Amino acid sequence: MSPLPHPRSIRARYTIVAAGFSLIIMAVFGTTLDLAIRNRIQANTFDDAERVASQWSAQARTGYVPRQIPAHAPVDLIQIVDARRRVVDASALASKTVPLSRLRPPSNDRFQRDIECPDGGRCVILMAIRLTPATDAGIVYAGVREPDLLATHGLEYSIASGILLITGIAAWTTWALVGRTLRPVEAIRARISEITVSDLSLRVPVPPGGDEISELASTANQTLSQLEGAVEQQRQFASTTSHELRTPIAGLRTQLEEALRYPDDVDPRQAIRSALTTTDRLEAIVNDLLLLARLRAADPAPGEKIDIGELITAEVTARPQSIPVNVKAPPGLKTCGSRMQLIRVLDNLVANAQRHAESTVDISAEAVGDGLVVTVADDGPGIPPAHRERVFERFVRLDDGRRRDPGGSGLGLAISRDIARAHQGTLRVEDSPKGAKFVLWLPLLPCRPEQT
Repeated sequence: MSPLPHPRSIRARYTIVAAGFSLIIMAVFGTTLDLAIRNRIQANTFDDAERVASQWSAQARTGYVPRQIPAHAPVDLIQIVDARRRVVDASALASKTVPLSRLRPPSNDRFQRDIECPDGGRCVILMAIRLTPATDAGIVYAGVREPDLLATHGLEYSIASGILLITGIAAWTTWALVGRTLRPVEAIRARISEITVSDLSLRVPVPPGGDEISELASTANQTLSQLEGAVEQQRQFASTTSHELRTPIAGLRTQLEEALRYPDDVDPRQAIRSALTTTDRLEAIVNDLLLLARLRAADPAPGEKIDIGELITAEVTARPQSIPVNVKAPPGLKTCGSRMQLIRVLDNLVANAQRHAESTVDISAEAVGDGLVVTVADDGPGIPPAHRERVFERFVRLDDGRRRDPGGSGLGLAISRDIARAHQGTLRVEDSPKGAKFVLWLPLLPCRPEQT
């Protein structure tokens, strides 16, 4: 058996659910109401019949009963029947020969109710009262023809009509309210369909109010802004990367072409050395680009407990001292992170400081609040305030840096800042009396048990 079709529209689904729920509730309520009304009408009719039957039972025991019993609506069927089932007295509308019922109450239960339904006629709701406990006592019948609400299905039809009307109103209301609620969603969908990678400047309309849809639209616009910035950054990165790679590739090609065209004028060994130097620079740029891509796209690497003071001392001791380096990093300052990545940051900062320093480089580490601060300062010309953020951009190299290190890739500080961010830290340039002062802040993050 194939499953029922599932509506794709949220509006249709909610309308069907609301209509079905309303129909079930109203059907239960309608059934209860129908039974309650029927039982109430029937009980009232029995009470009326019992009152009239009791009245004529008392009259019959005294012997003062007219030949034609007077009757008034609604109880207009009255009979007094003897022990042989002969009609002794009757009202005008009751039969003078046929008893209203064959029911004969016993002597120990003189009051009994009954419903008689003759063939082809309307049922009669009646009360039968035995005059006395004697064996030959007569019976008084007082009955009412079944009311229209009980005899027909008019009550059920009316209740069913009301149920369908209320269900229809509930369905229409749900359809209208859900449609009104989803109207901003449709506007958002239509606008998003217009947005392409080549044009991310469009924004989705934000409906008034502070409901969930408004928050969704605001979040979508924030995401689009971030996406536009990221795409623009990637475009600039691709353009800058192409420019930076074109220069060494063109130089390498020129060197090789000269070696082929002028074999007598070009020293092959010197050409190979120059080509290898250019290749080394290309390899360094590519490796740095791959590291940047991993830092910005991949999840953080599993951390290990690292003593920053010991790490700084070990790395400074191991590297060549072209410029003296003064270290003030006490042990015990621990954080959680990637040892290799933090070593890369320290190497970049120390190498940069030694490249620009005139006489000395100072490195210090200390705990500040809930983090630790590593400072690398030199006594060189420093970095102008206007360029302190530019130096962290990819391939950005100031004139002094190009002069001191022509073969650099311009990616070291960008990689260092990305590593700091991957460790939930920061890297920035701060004011210094002389030279440049790079400040690395790392949180004192505890490692998970398996990372200790």
